[in-house]
Amino acid sequence: MKILSSILLLLATAEAYQTASSRRDVFRSVASAAFVGVIPAAANAIEACPKGSNNCIRTTWTPPAGTSKSDAASQIKTILESYPQEGQEKVDLGGWSFASDSLASSGTASVEYKSGIGNFAKFLNGGKPFVDDLVVEVGDDGTAQVRSSSRVGDSDFKVNQKRLEFFATKLTAAGWTAPAPAY
Repeated sequence: MKILSSILLLLATAEAYQTASSRRDVFRSVASAAFVGVIPAAANAIEACPKGSNNCIRTTWTPPAGTSKSDAASQIKTILESYPQEGQEKVDLGGWSFASDSLASSGTASVEYKSGIGNFAKFLNGGKPFVDDLVVEVGDDGTAQVRSSSRVGDSDFKVNQKRLEFFATKLTAAGWTAPAPAY
């Protein structure tokens, strides 16, 4: 729809100014605009949570002053790996795994957590566990942008908050600034 609007605007503009604008020129202009629209605005820009979300938390973890990106990434990886496979606080009882781990090279990682095993999942999710995603991107200054969210539903019964509280406690003990996670 947006592309069609752009084409019509370009044609109307060309006609209004009586410039010769071929279909090829219009296509090039629209294609250029569309291509620019898909390039991310900035590296290390994790998607914001939807406004009013009850199943997504986005936060920032700040390392102690003077911590390099590689040291920050290494510390975060150690803390992520310290999360119990059997879960904690009655969440993530189905374990977790790295979906991607490039913390050492580019400062990014994605982790999948499985929750809601047993009768709860059988009733609400066809017997399959609920899957949540945690995404971490470490910036050049060592600051980490973090997003923990459920893949389905509009409420997570505070699962993401409990998971991030676990990490915030560990990070704070290591001298980081990690605010209490809130929806």
